[in-house]
Amino acid sequence: MIVDLSDTTTAKVSKELSTLREQGGVIALSRVLTLVVITRSGFEEDAIEAANEASREHPCRIIVLSDGGASAPNRLDAQIRVGGDAGASEVIILRGYGELAAEGESLVAGLLLPDAPIVAWWPHGAPDNVGETSIGRIAHRRITDSANEGEPQVALERIRNTYKAGDTDLAWTRLTKWRIQLAAALDHVDASPITAVTVEGASDSASTLLLAAWLKLSLKVPVTVVAERAGIGIHSVRLHRDAGDIQLVRPDRAVAELTQPGQPVQRISLPRPTLQDCLAEELRRLDPDEVFGETVRSLGSFPVQQKAS
Repeated sequence: MIVDLSDTTTAKVSKELSTLREQGGVIALSRVLTLVVITRSGFEEDAIEAANEASREHPCRIIVLSDGGASAPNRLDAQIRVGGDAGASEVIILRGYGELAAEGESLVAGLLLPDAPIVAWWPHGAPDNVGETSIGRIAHRRITDSANEGEPQVALERIRNTYKAGDTDLAWTRLTKWRIQLAAALDHVDASPITAVTVEGASDSASTLLLAAWLKLSLKVPVTVVAERAGIGIHSVRLHRDAGDIQLVRPDRAVAELTQPGQPVQRISLPRPTLQDCLAEELRRLDPDEVFGETVRSLGSFPVQQKAS
């Protein structure tokens, strides 16, 4: 069910939600959090689709703040989606114009679930300091996606400089399976120490830099980044050892090959996670991700080599 409310107020939106609940009982009552999505007009649907899918694992109220344009007259349009149009959640889209185009706590205050955690998500176009925005200050978790920014490495640097407990980025979430596989590989080899690490990936990949930073922080060894052409993400990780290197290579977007001394090559499922997968993973934890915090704050200059064509 979809209900449109033109030139409205958040009080009227809240009243309409109550009416829908009384009339049809279509709104789930077991929601565990409020997810606030901050985006621009015309970019809402991909984020809503991902949030709807994630809500099947984490029932929530989804509030989408859409910037309709600051140059227009002040106005607030809203849309409420419940039932089959909202996954396992309820979706409230608030499209503000003029002074209401900017994100603000005042727009969502009356619609937040009482006594429930608040997660804020900027799918793209994140502000310079998410923790100091009006929504960021009330959120328990703040999710950005540096891969969707015009300059991912610059976006990652901003996160490093402004990091607060509760911040995270989906470029980090996309590394979960890489980190698991590399840790598992080290558990099954002899104790020969790692002397250096080489991470090979796209020149515009924030995930490549975060993986390099995590490995340097965890292993306390020099790390070199080899930059490939843009747009392919992480390609490989080589752990250099006197007893023989360990290498994890993903030649395509789905299957990786693990090479270890004295063992046959193993083929491992290592698909690139979807946006829905990443968001659902981040909603599983509402406490600060301390490992991400340590990693992003340790970002520094890595020796970068351009891969020969």
